[in-house]
Amino acid sequence: MSNTTTWPTATPVMTSRLQLEPLRVEHAPEAVSVFDDVRLHKWTGGTPCTFEELEAKYQRQSAGQSPDGRHGWLNWMLRRLADGQLVGTVQATLYHPNAGEIEAELAWVIGSAHQGNGYGREGALAMADWLRARGVDGLTAHIHPQHEASIGIARALGLRATNKVSGNEVLWRGSRQ
Repeated sequence: MSNTTTWPTATPVMTSRLQLEPLRVEHAPEAVSVFDDVRLHKWTGGTPCTFEELEAKYQRQSAGQSPDGRHGWLNWMLRRLADGQLVGTVQATLYHPNAGEIEAELAWVIGSAHQGNGYGREGALAMADWLRARGVDGLTAHIHPQHEASIGIARALGLRATNKVSGNEVLWRGSRQ
C-alpha cells in the first residue's frame, strides 16, 4: 500500500461519563502516574514507561500515522466528566487488509485505580461507534485468553474469538454493525 492514504484524525467524543480526548504530548505529565503500575502489564508484558519514554511515545503516536503512512493511529485519553480525572486510554491502529477496506486493531488500558467501573467498555464502545461512522469495515483485538475484563469488552464490541494466536494472545474479530 502506498503512503498516500489519508487516515481519519481523532476528534473529541463524549459519553455519559467520559470525554475521549485526542492524544497530545501534553497528556504525558498527567498520564505517567495513571499508567505507572506494573499490574497493567500482567497480560501484555513490558514495564511502565518513564515520563521521558511516555512523552516520546505520545509524540510518535500523535502524528496520526506510521512513518511510512501504511497505518493510521488514533489515540484517545479517557477523562471522567464528574471530576476531570484521567482514567485510561483507547486506541485504534488502522490498516487496509484489502483494497478499499479499512480495519482497526483496537486496544484499551484503564488505570488500576479506575478498573471495575465500566470505563474500558464505555470508552471502547464510543471509539468503535466513532470508527464505524467513518467507514471502518472490521474491528480486531489481541487479548490474552485469561484476561476476563478485556474479553468482556471485546464481546461488548461484538468481537468473537478466532483460532488465531499471536504470542500469548488470541485474535478477536468483528465486522461493521
